Amino acid sequence: MNNQRAISCHHVNKVYTNGTVALQDMNLTIHQGEFVTIVGPSGCGKSTVLRLIAQLSDVTCGKIESYINQNENELAFVFQEPTLMPWSQVIDNVYLPLKLAGISFRESRTIVQEAINLVGLDGSEHSYPRQLSGGMKMRVSIARALVTQPRIVLMDEPFGALDEMTRSKLNSDLLEVWQKRNWTVVFVTHNIYEAVYLSQRVIVMASRPGRVIADVKINATYPRSENFRMSQLCNDYCREISNCLEMAVSDY
Repeated sequence: MNNQRAISCHHVNKVYTNGTVALQDMNLTIHQGEFVTIVGPSGCGKSTVLRLIAQLSDVTCGKIESYINQNENELAFVFQEPTLMPWSQVIDNVYLPLKLAGISFRESRTIVQEAINLVGLDGSEHSYPRQLSGGMKMRVSIARALVTQPRIVLMDEPFGALDEMTRSKLNSDLLEVWQKRNWTVVFVTHNIYEAVYLSQRVIVMASRPGRVIADVKINATYPRSENFRMSQLCNDYCREISNCLEMAVSDY
């Protein structure tokens, strides 16, 4: 992580047309190369924050500053579901963003293969989604984000539907790729242990209205391993964040 900003949310408010106040006076700064995870009760606006950063929705008032050129494919979004094309092989699913950008497969073949290799799917290039496990499908989704060579990656509960063993493996693999690529990652999860294991900072939100109530710095070195997961330090951070979440729930 460096001291240069990647994203800044300044007094952001989001009110939907039905009157629901999703966010109120949301302030958050994320630095380049940082891994930040957002946790909070259901309905607190975690996914809304990601959508606003990605410009998939407009703020009602306030401002979000992104210090990258979003017109140059420097931001990628990994959703809860892999949303793969069932009729296409892995290699074609990963190639899709470049195809939509008008880049020929011949030009991008090396980049596509590198993305596939980075997520550990080499050898599965010509498999169809129906032939893949849930974890492998999510790897394809991450490779599809990788292929655009982004600087910022937004991840909305990407491992929520997976079993714990698969989830733990993908957590470790994600950290390995993050360190190689020096991404700025904004990750959303309901899982406190996942948040602590992955992150440099964990942002705790309360809802009604959605807002930041805690910003917990995780002072643990990388790479992280199973030893960190089982450590007293990890448990202490999990307890701290759990206490913050209890405050978040009682706050509304």
